[in-house]
Amino acid sequence: MAHATLTSKGQVTIPRSIMNKLNLKTGDKIDFMMKNGEVLLVPVSKQVSDVFGILSRDGQKTVTVEEMNEGIKERVKNLNS
Repeated sequence: MAHATLTSKGQVTIPRSIMNKLNLKTGDKIDFMMKNGEVLLVPVSKQVSDVFGILSRDGQKTVTVEEMNEGIKERVKNLNS
């Protein structure tokens, strides 16, 4: 279990192990929710504009949706055989 300390300003540093598991980076937004008397820390979903282009790499071939779908079909077929 990871622990943190509440400061006099009401601030808490999220332990690195939790940040890594939630894939949180500096500047990411999080929500706090109460559920059954517990507090849940929930990463806010990213907007499309926040992640646009992250899969692009220099020199990488552009792939169509049809080619992606075909690749997925092949992968599933190989998993089932």
